[in-house]
Amino acid sequence: MPERLADHTTLRLGGPARAWVTASTEQQLIDAVTTADSAGEPVLVLGGGSNLVVADEGFPGTVVEVATRGIASDVEDGASCGGAIVTVAAGETWDDLVAVAVERGWVGVEALSGIPGAVGATPIQNVGAYGQEVSQTISSVRVWDRRLRGVRTFANADCGFGYRTSRFKADPGRHVVLSVAFQFRQGDLGAPISYAELARTLGVEPGQRAALADVRDTVLGLRRGKGMVLDASDHDTWSAGSFFTNPVVPEGSAPDGAPAWPQDDGVKISAAWLIERAGFGKGYGGARAGLSTKHTLALTNRGDATTADLLALAREVRDGVEARFGVRLVNEPVLVGCEL
Repeated sequence: MPERLADHTTLRLGGPARAWVTASTEQQLIDAVTTADSAGEPVLVLGGGSNLVVADEGFPGTVVEVATRGIASDVEDGASCGGAIVTVAAGETWDDLVAVAVERGWVGVEALSGIPGAVGATPIQNVGAYGQEVSQTISSVRVWDRRLRGVRTFANADCGFGYRTSRFKADPGRHVVLSVAFQFRQGDLGAPISYAELARTLGVEPGQRAALADVRDTVLGLRRGKGMVLDASDHDTWSAGSFFTNPVVPEGSAPDGAPAWPQDDGVKISAAWLIERAGFGKGYGGARAGLSTKHTLALTNRGDATTADLLALAREVRDGVEARFGVRLVNEPVLVGCEL
């Protein structure tokens, strides 16, 4: 019986794979990808499946599931000053790493609690939330280069990190992440809080700091309230997280009243605000696919959706926003075998 992608993605959508390999070591991962490449076989490298929209027809090639594990630090338990270099296998669950970081006093990813997916996917998207991005703590990324057929290590400065992007996303499919090294400060307090909603909920001023555990607990609470923490019983969490990125527009062109944040190349505006003001409120959609009842940025599988249903909703929202504001939203999840 072919393995179904729907059983391995947070949207619970996607048809069967032609072939499936589970790689529990780096060498198995490299060998599986190399074998498929040598045979001219399409390859889909699968981590946590949290950022994928897979066609109903499935994937006509080999899915390589990254199941590598390991978290190694260059400091011993109990160290309370200085910093730590922590090397993490690509297949580790991201939120498990955050939990370990908070427990061991590694500062800089506590606001990224509750984000689904695997560690190896985080540098590709430059995952971020609540004022933190992984680019702020990543020291280096070790990859298998499918074009050069060798292992390479990219220092942070060479990763091309930007808002929800990196050199790995800009050159899709070329690099298979093997491990990620993080450089953490150590302490009991988290990084300065830069996100207004998080600061307000914690009861601190922006720029102040709070206990690592308090930041993690507060972020998890905020994310649960928005349906952004996985829960099999809650269809609002059957999603790929935020489906659209916040668009960056030229300075002075943001719609009146839109929440906006200055960027080096313009102004970033709230995609959620655009969606809501274009007439797509929480819960919009049909019985099969709809916007989350808790957060308009999440497109959800209400239980019986197909990928076609979800994409039809995504097009309706994207086109509606463009018609209303002249701003074209861009999807954040990777589309496999389908397009908007």
